[in-house]
Amino acid sequence: MNAAVKNSPGLASQLVNGILAIKPIADIAKHQARQMMIKRAEKIGVAWRQEVETLKQHNWEGELAEVENPQLNYPDYYLTSFHAYEKGNMSWDAAWEVEVAARAVHAKIWQGAGAKGDAKLRYSYHHILKEQLKTPPQDILDLGCSVGMSTFALQALYPEAKLTGVDLSPYFLAVAHYQAQKREANINWVHAAAETTGLQSSSFDLVSIFLVCHELPQIPTKQIFAEARRLLRPGGHLAIMDMNPKAEAFLKMPPYILTLLKSTEPYLDEYFSLDIQQALVEVGFHTPTITPNSPRHRTVIAQVSD
Repeated sequence: MNAAVKNSPGLASQLVNGILAIKPIADIAKHQARQMMIKRAEKIGVAWRQEVETLKQHNWEGELAEVENPQLNYPDYYLTSFHAYEKGNMSWDAAWEVEVAARAVHAKIWQGAGAKGDAKLRYSYHHILKEQLKTPPQDILDLGCSVGMSTFALQALYPEAKLTGVDLSPYFLAVAHYQAQKREANINWVHAAAETTGLQSSSFDLVSIFLVCHELPQIPTKQIFAEARRLLRPGGHLAIMDMNPKAEAFLKMPPYILTLLKSTEPYLDEYFSLDIQQALVEVGFHTPTITPNSPRHRTVIAQVSD
């Protein structure tokens, strides 16, 4: 376990944890942090409020009915607060703000990247995919596809492939479906848990998981890896792009800042302490390659073992 995930937080972290445990104060802190992010986003050219307001004006009933599985049972770990949204991913506010938030947050990865930081992050991931996957995949599954940003990017990378996107949030999928219609993109959206997709075994050449694992406890993470193994054809690949626990940015992060980060990322400690190589090997993958693709992120690629 690295320095960023100490089991015994220091005095500063304990103090912040205690403050954040008081809900009215935590709500104020989250509100202030949110307002700061919006202002910072608009300062670099991301029209946060304008873009979100445009989405709010749309009638979403049709898209929601198109993608939602009303019989779906949600795992307990998912029904919690994420990213300062009280209902986490199970809300329209979260769905409407995914794209602007991604552009705002990823603007800080590379100095001077600004609003182009998000596109640069995705390119850095796709560059590694292109290098390591010698044969272009024909059937691609985007697990935890959110509002489709990662799915559309994969479709642009592999335009001849068939794309399927799976997500637990019907609100995210409704936005993804809407955006796909605007793009005239033919993508199969599936409302399901990534650990039990219900999709046919051995039906994909590539399963991609983009910025999902850090939002999961370890048990469902391992279950998702096993599901990906079931869904992949012989010789297929699982590709994971996520935060890099060994990155200097996290190793040197002051404890109190990490505590604030964890207030919106409830499973971060579990992700940082996961032995991802061992977890993948245990469910039937060869030892994966792990390649840093940004100052904060890594790309993990594992091929199905014989």
